[in-house]
Amino acid sequence: MSEISKLEQILIIKKIDNETANISINDNEMLMAIVGQFDQNLKSLSKLTNTNVFFRGNSITCKGEKENLSTFCESIKFLINKYFLTKVIEKEDIVLSVENNLKSKNSNVKSFNQIIKTPKKSVIARSEKQSEYIKALKENDIVMSLGPAGTGKSFLAVSVAITLLIEKKIDRVILSRPAVEAGEKLGFLPGDMKEKVDPYLRPLYDALYELFGADKIQKKIETGEIEIAPLAFMRGRTLKNCFAILDEAQNATETQIKMFLTRIGENSKLVVNGDPSQVDLINKSHSGLIKSKQILKDLSEIKIIEFDHNDVVRHPLVSKIIKAYQTKSSDDKN
Repeated sequence: MSEISKLEQILIIKKIDNETANISINDNEMLMAIVGQFDQNLKSLSKLTNTNVFFRGNSITCKGEKENLSTFCESIKFLINKYFLTKVIEKEDIVLSVENNLKSKNSNVKSFNQIIKTPKKSVIARSEKQSEYIKALKENDIVMSLGPAGTGKSFLAVSVAITLLIEKKIDRVILSRPAVEAGEKLGFLPGDMKEKVDPYLRPLYDALYELFGADKIQKKIETGEIEIAPLAFMRGRTLKNCFAILDEAQNATETQIKMFLTRIGENSKLVVNGDPSQVDLINKSHSGLIKSKQILKDLSEIKIIEFDHNDVVRHPLVSKIIKAYQTKSSDDKN
């Protein structure tokens, strides 16, 4: 049965007049997921769409202006489709359901349908650019992504890498980043080499644990299926049958990025991620991310994705903070 047929069987929308819509969802499990604990999801959706919402049994009644009713109903459809794909409705999906609808109205943007299924959760694209990025990760051998924090650059790349590993399409996942301190002097770090570099690679561990679980990840690290190493350790290697990610590439020089990209071997994918606005090198002009983008932009085999504050999927304030700093930076240059 197609997703459209499922939707038609489960969701019934009856528009009584220009100010009221009745929605029936004939799947109790899905209904509870969409309504949320203590009706919290419906309350959030009501606030975001400027409508009054009432819930009883398997019926949702929505009152408001015609355009707002339409947004509310389309948001419910979006959430049902999200549940079909992932079997879960998360807090951020409520905001995304409304934003997706508004963007579609304003710019004819299609629904974001790229999805990655990992052992612990299914990851769905939360913006048009994220959807484009996931598609590029699946189809291209080399991908570069540039943009601010919170746009999913690293998380989505790790998600695709883990999926390919589970499907046995590759033998290893290699996660790397320059061992550069983020504007602070950490001093002497105790322990062996792994313990010394782990603090720099912690964000990559966090993504792995969220997608796979700590115990399973640790076992794959021990067997070598997942390797986490500083960028300096990539020199002289040829990466075959693997998915390698260079994170925080704004802290790598042009020479280092070239070194990483030229490691590519048979049946491998390489991803370079970075935020040009967060360079931690002592001499910021040594950052090779923007330079590498300019050098490689005309190579059709390399896909370059550029995110901006509109693609931020963390707390809504993150996008506003990034935009404020960008505006300040532009004002200073003028």
